[in-house]
Amino acid sequence: MNAILALEDGSVFRGVGFGAKTSACGEVCFNTSMTGYQEILTDPSYKGQIVTMTYPLIGNYGVNTQDVESWRPHVGGFVIRELSPVVSNWRADQSLAAYLEQNGIPGIQGIDTRALTKKLRVRGALNGFITTEPMSEDEALKRAREWPGLIGVDYVRQVTHEKSFVWDETDELSPDFKLLHGAGENDPRRERVPLPPADIPIVAYDFGMKYNILRRLRQHGFKVRVLPASTPAAEALRHQPAGIFLSNGPGDPAALGYAVKAVAELVTTGIPIFGICLGHQILGQALGGKTFKLKFGHRGANQPVKDLESGQVEITSQNHGFAVDPSSLPSDVVVDRINLNDQTVEGMAHRTKPIFCVQYHPEASPGPHDSNPLFSRFRRLIEKQ
Repeated sequence: MNAILALEDGSVFRGVGFGAKTSACGEVCFNTSMTGYQEILTDPSYKGQIVTMTYPLIGNYGVNTQDVESWRPHVGGFVIRELSPVVSNWRADQSLAAYLEQNGIPGIQGIDTRALTKKLRVRGALNGFITTEPMSEDEALKRAREWPGLIGVDYVRQVTHEKSFVWDETDELSPDFKLLHGAGENDPRRERVPLPPADIPIVAYDFGMKYNILRRLRQHGFKVRVLPASTPAAEALRHQPAGIFLSNGPGDPAALGYAVKAVAELVTTGIPIFGICLGHQILGQALGGKTFKLKFGHRGANQPVKDLESGQVEITSQNHGFAVDPSSLPSDVVVDRINLNDQTVEGMAHRTKPIFCVQYHPEASPGPHDSNPLFSRFRRLIEKQ
């Protein structure tokens, strides 16, 4: 299939289409991860976006049914330099092209992703239109310019689970696994790491949650009840949680007044709260701060974050296009982590309440595990309370 990627600034990239024969609008952004394209495709935080991978060869290990991070892929379109013609991995269930076709997502390969990434870094994230259907460049440009963008749009309601549920009551989905030579011919995760008792009940607000967040919470001894994003504070408190977790998610945090209201009420209860990504931005607003849109966002598995208290640097997995304005925060909130690339806020903590949050993904998938101790910090905070 011939394919077109058109940007609102008038740029047009022509390439070879793969995946579904369809079209989509979205904010065009880039991700610098070298692996993990399957987890990126299924991260709900990418709702409303067309993702460009900066690593040139994508698709070489295929797609499997175990590494998905949500109930379906959420990207609007997928842009790569070269699609691997061979799928070579013993865990693969299908090719990347077949997976995108199955889920109705258009892909384009064969374009200069370096030139596209440079444009997005200089100009900032741009609205775009991707199509693998027969179409003129003028029509593609028209659709890119007509798309209203992400500002002020609530994408969370489109990706959150509609009903509350308890995560992994049978402990089948959460154990970490070991790969042993000659083991697991039918199940590559047969050799499981034993889980600790689920002795701390918490509620987790699902603003677009990745499954690996839930796995990590369970691995640290939490019994997690997942709540829809629009759950009022009073309903969350009926479950008598020892802690409250605020997940990642897509879009503009300033469009989520209902979530900010609920979290602001929960802040007054004294129950420990831990937020990540969009949850961090919602918590920032609930504490009195404001958010703003970044020029091109942080997306990748190699973002350096400095802990201002210890001086330690974590290499982190990130996916966000908005940030908290530090000048808007009240005096009882301290910024304790910053991004070393642009000095934006990467972590906050309340000076007197058991509340902290980070702008990145401590659960990774894909990405490094430098930030995994944050889950233990959350547990210690609850045990102290």
